[in-house]
Amino acid sequence: MFDWDEKPELNITPLVDVMLVLLAILMVISPNIVYEELIRLPKGSAQKEITKKEEVNIKISSDKKITINNNPFKYETFADDFINKASTYKSDATVQISADGRLNYSDVMYVLSVVKKAGFQNVSLVTAQ
Repeated sequence: MFDWDEKPELNITPLVDVMLVLLAILMVISPNIVYEELIRLPKGSAQKEITKKEEVNIKISSDKKITINNNPFKYETFADDFINKASTYKSDATVQISADGRLNYSDVMYVLSVVKKAGFQNVSLVTAQ
């Protein structure tokens, strides 16, 4: 006959053995698994060619002789001559003014104001090294 008071025993030892074998197999194989994901990268924007801006080099010597890109100008008539010549340069050109250290501040500022009146915005004063 069947005894209702008897409790069944659950033997989990075979289950643990199978799980340990599967874990060992996974540990041996996992370093060799290579996962690859295909990625669609966006196309880059069209590259813009970089062009160097035109430069206007103004040099003022100690005796007030002005040269612009190796073309001589007189200090006395510089304002009119430069404004007439300015139309040959692009308006976004970079103007670099380098002056002798023995000149008066007012002489350099005169040249700077003439360059600004001619419509140039990118003006820099070059210092001696």
